[in-house]
Amino acid sequence: MSIRSIAAYFPWRRVKVVYHNVVQASRSALVRLEPDGRFHPLCHACGRAARTVHSHARKFVRDLSFGECEMLLQVEHRKVWCDACGGVRVEKLDFVPVCERITVRLAAYAAELCGAGLSVQAVADHLNLDPKTVKACDQAVLEREFGRTDYRGLQHLAIDEIAVHKGHHYMTVALDHDTGRVIWMGEGRQIETLDAFFSAMPAEVREALEAVAIDMWEPYIQSVRKWCPQADIVFDLFHVVKAFNKVIDDIRNEEFRRADGENRQALKGSKYLLLKNRRHLDRPQRVRLKEILARNSRLNTVYLLKDFLKHLWTYRRPGDVQRELTAWCRLARQDGHPSLARFAGMLERHRYGIVNHAKHAVHTGRLEGVNNKIKVIKRIAYGFHDLHYFALKIKQAFPGRRESNN
Repeated sequence: MSIRSIAAYFPWRRVKVVYHNVVQASRSALVRLEPDGRFHPLCHACGRAARTVHSHARKFVRDLSFGECEMLLQVEHRKVWCDACGGVRVEKLDFVPVCERITVRLAAYAAELCGAGLSVQAVADHLNLDPKTVKACDQAVLEREFGRTDYRGLQHLAIDEIAVHKGHHYMTVALDHDTGRVIWMGEGRQIETLDAFFSAMPAEVREALEAVAIDMWEPYIQSVRKWCPQADIVFDLFHVVKAFNKVIDDIRNEEFRRADGENRQALKGSKYLLLKNRRHLDRPQRVRLKEILARNSRLNTVYLLKDFLKHLWTYRRPGDVQRELTAWCRLARQDGHPSLARFAGMLERHRYGIVNHAKHAVHTGRLEGVNNKIKVIKRIAYGFHDLHYFALKIKQAFPGRRESNN
């Protein structure tokens, strides 16, 4: 073959070009393809050669653009009688699947653009395709790579929920804590949701799990205990502090309503001063926070309790956590506020999961990072109506460290 040949740009096997035309005004090109008589037609179902041609048909197929021209193929294909299948079948052509209106390489290019972070609509606009066609191309690639749940190599899990729509519509996310790989996503956050994940997990993988990081959501606790009784449940610092922040804010509102004069003015607009980490405050904010805590002994107490609470997750010996947690609950009850007493009772009921963090330094912090990126993916796509496709996109975005999966 001549080194000047451009045939490699047009890999249309088993057919031949009989006509082509370029319309400069519309920046489009038409190429007409007919069966190459040197080849017997192949059955698309079984792939075997067929000797009897039943009829001929034509269809228009989009291909990759060539230069500035949008490429349109008019493909003549044969319908054949297949002895092996015992019926009429469409001829198999490698460059375009049966019943498809775009070539294999255009579909692959569309999926590649979607995988690079472009939305389906952006890719559709760029390639002048229907968004449904682009989504189907992307989803087909994702199904091949991420359609099946890969349970291999799991030892430490992080499980949390993410909001997918307004109105308390959630999906449960399971993450391999060691690699950062999103393993599975399921609709809802009920016990049945997580049961579906664990029931499909091979028994030897469930038995090898050492720890599962979750928040204090009872359906998750029950499901983990049911399917992985040997695994230690670890409660995450982020969710515990988040719950205590609600207690702080309730007490701050209560103190604001009871205050008057300068004390009331000092508390006005102070919500985030009390909830933020001290290192995230600038100098004027730290000065104001110090003044508030000096004026209000109860708020000073809860602020100190918040710092004390975070410190529980720094210990590496279970005995130290037991002792300090007991001290925390005693100080909370000494204040006498019912909200603090209730929170102390909640911590004591879930003591085991806090103590287990000393044995397994796992947490759902990785999932919080996943959650932030999921929000970006949703924003780019203007939301997802197909939750299965959404789950595949999240798996694609978080494949984890692949060398750890071997």
